[in-house]
Amino acid sequence: MFADNLLSLVIWLPILGGLAVLATGDDRRAPIARILTLVISLATFFASILLYTRFDIKTADMQFVELSPWIEAFNVNYSLGIDGISLLLIILTTFTTVLVVIAGWKVIQKQVAQYMAMFLIMEGLMIGVFSAMDALLFYVFWEAMLVPMYLIIGIWGGPKRVYAAIKFFLYTFIGSVLMLVSLIFLYFKAGQSFDIQTLYAVKLDLTEQIFIFLALFAAFAVKIPMWPVHTWLPDAHVQAPTGGSVVLAAIMLKLGAYGFLRFNIPITPDASHELAFFMIVLSLIAVVYIGLVALVQEDMKKLIAYSSISHMGFVTMGLFLFNPQGMEGAIIQMISHGFISGAMFICVGMMYDRMHSRLIKDYGGVVNTMPVFAAFLLLFGMANSGLPATSGFVGEFLVILGAFQVNHWYAAIAALTLIFGAAYTLWMYKRVIFGKVTNEKVKGLTDINARETMLLATLAIAVLAMGIWPFPFLEVLHVSVDNILSLASVSKL
Repeated sequence: MFADNLLSLVIWLPILGGLAVLATGDDRRAPIARILTLVISLATFFASILLYTRFDIKTADMQFVELSPWIEAFNVNYSLGIDGISLLLIILTTFTTVLVVIAGWKVIQKQVAQYMAMFLIMEGLMIGVFSAMDALLFYVFWEAMLVPMYLIIGIWGGPKRVYAAIKFFLYTFIGSVLMLVSLIFLYFKAGQSFDIQTLYAVKLDLTEQIFIFLALFAAFAVKIPMWPVHTWLPDAHVQAPTGGSVVLAAIMLKLGAYGFLRFNIPITPDASHELAFFMIVLSLIAVVYIGLVALVQEDMKKLIAYSSISHMGFVTMGLFLFNPQGMEGAIIQMISHGFISGAMFICVGMMYDRMHSRLIKDYGGVVNTMPVFAAFLLLFGMANSGLPATSGFVGEFLVILGAFQVNHWYAAIAALTLIFGAAYTLWMYKRVIFGKVTNEKVKGLTDINARETMLLATLAIAVLAMGIWPFPFLEVLHVSVDNILSLASVSKL
């Protein structure tokens, strides 16, 4: 049974598990809620590894396909399937959720069951987005996952949490309404079908393609977020609890890029080529301008948030270069950014739990009291700067290589992120970690404990393994990327 419905298991196990965690009740049963959440998240992670071990890297066909009628009157199906791109993002989601649960093990002391349940439910919904092969089912998962993140920011966030939560919800929801309109238009064009692969075959003139591209762009660009619709992200990150920031950066930003891959490029190939310059320009503005904005931040969380926007500019540029190096580099950058940004936010969270401040000026000389932590943060900082032998280098190198094949200026401007990334990351590291201890609170800091060490060591292994040996990630992508590029090369005019 599980072999035939493995995707459904990976989607619904955390959702139903989250409801079970909610049922544990108030904080008197918090230990039960924590243990149950960890068990469910680990079980989901191992189920996603089964997807990897059973995945056939030689075919571009969707795998682990499930198809059942859902809303028969409108020909809407519960249709699931994944390719290599979906597979890596699902594993990133399940891996990150386990780390978020461990990171919040002692930090969250109030409404523990509710906090843990939100992450499990959100995990299942995000996996649903990566697995849906029916456009309406995709939309339902897409919208539903906003609710747990809204609650995580609004309940467990900082002093301005309500403002940040509402801003996050409104930005993403308004963009999604335009996506729904475009999907309904495509539904009638496809003979009343929401099947995504059927939508790929719909003939559209250039005007129709451009309008659909821009409607979908409204939803996906906000989620990434691209410049200039990025302003919700720093507020959300600063106010969100550590776990919320990790999931936002590591997974939620990738949903927008995934939408471009699954919808814009295959459904509107002519418009995608026509508007590629527009997309690349916006991406390069994010890489350069937002990198400079990150350089002047005084709040560590806000700095990493702007860093994420800059790095995601690499992703959108790579997708619209329309060559294998650029697209594979963009996807590898998505996975790598999940590891690195998650690690950076967890590190800032560990310092905040001890000092109750995220301001760079309140630190200095942390290496004197937290040497093990300082070593981990150095590794993640170097990876964030694109150091060779770390995962941060692989994706950026491939995207720059792909950019050189299209336009040398694209590559030259994009390469500036290596300079800016090193500048804002290492300058922050210098001010926080090195120097004399001038703050009495820093003198009283204790180094990371065994749980925190295990958490950071796991992420360090992921960053180094992907940087030193990226082949297991790339081999899963080759055929799926070639398939997307072949769909993008077929004119519908």
